Amino acid sequence: MKNEEDDFYVGYLDNTSTKTKKTTRLFVVFSLLGLIAIASIFALTQNTFKNSTFELTTSTKITGVYHEMPYPMLKVKTAENTYKNILLLGFGKSSANPFLEKIRSKTPKLSGSILSIEGNLIYYNGKTLLQITNDEKISLVEKTNPNRLPKVEQVANNMEFKGEVIDPKCYFGVMKPGKGKIHRSCAALCIAGGIPPVLATNDENNISEYYLITDKKGNPIHKDILPYIGKPSLINGKVVRVEDWYQLQIDVNSIQDLNQPSKIY
Repeated sequence: MKNEEDDFYVGYLDNTSTKTKKTTRLFVVFSLLGLIAIASIFALTQNTFKNSTFELTTSTKITGVYHEMPYPMLKVKTAENTYKNILLLGFGKSSANPFLEKIRSKTPKLSGSILSIEGNLIYYNGKTLLQITNDEKISLVEKTNPNRLPKVEQVANNMEFKGEVIDPKCYFGVMKPGKGKIHRSCAALCIAGGIPPVLATNDENNISEYYLITDKKGNPIHKDILPYIGKPSLINGKVVRVEDWYQLQIDVNSIQDLNQPSKIY
């Protein structure tokens, strides 16, 4: 009977046996193939990253006409006879309202005044938002003039949409993308904290449109809409346009949950 000696690998010696070399090569090859397979599966199962931007570490000062219809916004001039209405948000999961209390106490009728506000810009798909982090960075430039307020135009007395209620702060800037219950819960906390709810829709050409959601009288809505966040639904209501933003005035009780998987969360 042939007596074979066991291999004993010593890294600093060159007399490694053929058997050990073969085993090592096979291990390296299969390990690389396994890593490539895992990386490919991970890449293929991820959603496409959005080109949204959240300038968390950069502060920008903007000046424009402040208005609440019903959510705080700043109407900013971007070119000759061209304006953009920037939705104002607070830091974290808060609305802009706590950061506006100080200047409201000095100027009770704030809508129609010109304000200068410094904060973090958020933008995606034609929409721009501003996160306010410090009430000391809000200043009055000119007193209230109602003639500066944006015009409100009625688009339709009743329209039905299929879409999902989203939190605009995460959707337009932070979430790139964010799937699952954790992100849906985060959106619910943001809206419960006062961030305006938005209905995100897509038409047959996959073109997105967004609607700020209010109650039937055009007042802010938050907690009543929470059960429908991130759930494909049929929602109908009156549509009005505040320049470059649409608003959907709804009766929450009329929302129809389609019981379909979310395409956003």
